[in-house]
Amino acid sequence: MMAHVSARAPRVAVAGLSARLLAQSAARAGLNVVALDIFGDRDTREHAGLWFDIGKPDGNGLSIDRARLYDALEHAARLPRMLGLIVTSGLEPLANELSRAPGVPRFIGNGAQALAVRDPRRFFALLDEAGIPHPEVSFAAPAAPAGPEGWLVKRPDGCGGTHVEWAGDVDRTVPRAYFQRLAQGRPMSALFVAAHREAVVIGFAEQLTVAAGRLPFVHAGSLGPAQLPADTAARVIAAIEAIVWKTDLTGLNSIDFLLDGDDFSVLEINARPSSTMALYETVWPDAWPRGLVGAHLDACLHGELPQVAQGCAAMTHPSPLFAGQRVVFAPTGFTVSREFSDACFADPACHDVPSPGARIEAGMPVCTMTFTAPAFAALRDAMEREHARLLQRIDTLSRS
Repeated sequence: MMAHVSARAPRVAVAGLSARLLAQSAARAGLNVVALDIFGDRDTREHAGLWFDIGKPDGNGLSIDRARLYDALEHAARLPRMLGLIVTSGLEPLANELSRAPGVPRFIGNGAQALAVRDPRRFFALLDEAGIPHPEVSFAAPAAPAGPEGWLVKRPDGCGGTHVEWAGDVDRTVPRAYFQRLAQGRPMSALFVAAHREAVVIGFAEQLTVAAGRLPFVHAGSLGPAQLPADTAARVIAAIEAIVWKTDLTGLNSIDFLLDGDDFSVLEINARPSSTMALYETVWPDAWPRGLVGAHLDACLHGELPQVAQGCAAMTHPSPLFAGQRVVFAPTGFTVSREFSDACFADPACHDVPSPGARIEAGMPVCTMTFTAPAFAALRDAMEREHARLLQRIDTLSRS
């Protein structure tokens, strides 16, 4: 349920393709929330005093409408006690622009700093200079005799794996795209908070992906906190510290990497709060009583970092509990019934709950399910069991 927030508390605007997670964390921090996203899910509105639809008016695709976004932000900027704007997935390409735009709330996060990690030429040159491992990268189409076999093509302005395709399946003249050789390893991430060129790692998580049509690695959830070998964790933390020193990233960010035994290779930086923050707020509620949005605000507005051991919050706050989240995708297109929406809204495992009447096409996200367990194996079992239960609910309580 929504935490009680004083009507006189400061406001914060949170925006992205889905703003639910940020809205929930900000409400936990005791803030009045203005949410801007394309879904308007029931639990987003539960945690936000105001919600603005920033999706395309025709509902075509999972994309943000620029005019609607700026109209909503200009409205939000006129509200009293507005601290500023925090963005998440989907608004990365506009971060620098939003940080400089007049008439919108103050940008709280990475504006120009994000350019150094969003531009692949600059980012991979930075990694090479710092001696940080990464899969082989090319800015030209892979040449014969192997050609595109075993290569991915990535767009730096995408998110959630929707920007990654097999190199042989796309037009090789995609603007600003780059090629990356497929590498071995388990997909992982580390959430960190940065300020004044220093960083603290919140924790490590295993990333879940699914294949969806031509997209081989669509984000489908995460498990954490994951335990890495001490030496490997220290080297990942050192890599993050080197990147932050060179880029001056601020606030919550995450790094995606592959873990192959004791070795790792960096894939990319997400220069904004990521969905894995929900894992750490779940397993360490006492460590983050103001939510991780509180840590983001402390870092961005006051230059303050959490006090932790060895540069990693997981080492300061060990937990016997593990958390997982899994995105449920629609097996077929359907319209959300009142019964389905109410059943999901009453289910403590369900988040991002769609409203009655919403149309969800095949392959689109339906909701996010969250779980806790004392071990990773039990967590995986619970996720499979609950995923099957949700699919059955779709089958029985919604209409095609």
